[in-house]
Amino acid sequence: MNTVNSEYQKANRLSFISGLLVLFFLGSEMAFADLRIDVTQGRADPMPIALNDFVGVDDNYNQVGSDISLVIAQNLERSGLFAPINKEAFIKKAVPLDRRPEFSNWKVLNAQAMVHGRVNIEADGRLNIQFRLWDTFAEQQMVGNSYFTTPKNWRRVAHIISDLIYKRITGEDGYFDTRIVYISESGSKDRRRKRLAIMDQDGANHRFLTDGSDLVLTPRFSPTMQEITYLGYYNKKPRVYIFNIDTGQQEVLGDFPGMTFAPRFSPDGSKVIMSLAKSGVTDIYTMDLATRRVRRLTNSPAIDTSPTFSPDGARVVFNSDRGGTQQIYVMNANGKSVKRISFGDGRYATPVWSPRGDLIAFTKMRKGVFSIGVMKPDGTGERILTSGYLVESPTWAPNGRVLIFFRQMRPKANGRSGPVKLFSIDLTGFNEREIITPNDASDPAWSPLNN
Repeated sequence: MNTVNSEYQKANRLSFISGLLVLFFLGSEMAFADLRIDVTQGRADPMPIALNDFVGVDDNYNQVGSDISLVIAQNLERSGLFAPINKEAFIKKAVPLDRRPEFSNWKVLNAQAMVHGRVNIEADGRLNIQFRLWDTFAEQQMVGNSYFTTPKNWRRVAHIISDLIYKRITGEDGYFDTRIVYISESGSKDRRRKRLAIMDQDGANHRFLTDGSDLVLTPRFSPTMQEITYLGYYNKKPRVYIFNIDTGQQEVLGDFPGMTFAPRFSPDGSKVIMSLAKSGVTDIYTMDLATRRVRRLTNSPAIDTSPTFSPDGARVVFNSDRGGTQQIYVMNANGKSVKRISFGDGRYATPVWSPRGDLIAFTKMRKGVFSIGVMKPDGTGERILTSGYLVESPTWAPNGRVLIFFRQMRPKANGRSGPVKLFSIDLTGFNEREIITPNDASDPAWSPLNN
């Protein structure tokens, strides 16, 4: 087992926190404009936005400023809600932070919003990154913040700024300062190597957490994001593991007889819920992480699997064939009041509750076609977002607006399996994007926002 790189830990978490993120409003003139993207009305036309290169104290920091601007632009464009304007069209190539913009320069480009910033280096070696967001037509500052951090953390600051811009204009929390854990796959079909991998939501800072010597499946983040639970096979026996991202240490949560499936944390991180197969029967259990006490929630001759808690921890969604076909059910967290909620034509699997509690995502199989869809917790309002040869395992962004899943392409003419890739899609179903990974990728899980 590989351990987590200590330098990465310091750069991506501890040093960022201990070096302290400082944010404050810039300027006393700030007023809140009415500029807003309405993300509740179906598909929205992308908003034109001008993102200037942040100005540095010298050429080196000019490059850092340019890199920050690029990451912000890529984040916003990938959301499908923003259309960054080509910088070649800018009338002014450098906009000082301490001056009001010449708004006519941006109105002529139809830029509804404009961002500019500055990068300084402090005497103690910390970066000071500042930015302002303007409503160009109202000629008002919408928000302006300043951040202090170590130089290696410039990319994370770019994600934080992206989140702030996204929230200020859409009214919803962003999801850019997050990470994705998934299963990296390589090798031939009969000698498949599967490794636990983690990366930023945009694919940066990619690294492997395991070395591929043991089979790993279904990684899931804890609510604190410091830990991942996953299913691993040691000497061909399934075990549930907890992996600490900060320390690189892992522990066996349980070595259960029979098969174990799809462990997930409860919303408060105190429990893990999973399916256990005993004597040919698969039921849902919880384990208290403090006491290691195991509690059985379902007692059915059917296969009950893929359980997920609701955001408030009061209910559990799962899939079961107790009705004759694979369907989605909801029950109270104590296992009582089981109710079927899926009644469409086809089979349903991998249900996952939205962080907002308003929707449940699922995989649907009908006539040889796989689909990713969503429905309300009472089963109404079913919508298919995307379909394909094999699409599976949806996972939610922390804002409940975007999903990640994996897609396998059709087998090639020579019989070899098609590639397996990660994709994101928003609730409109229009903004589907591939997430680039070094190898094939499956079983993604999206982290909460970074602390």
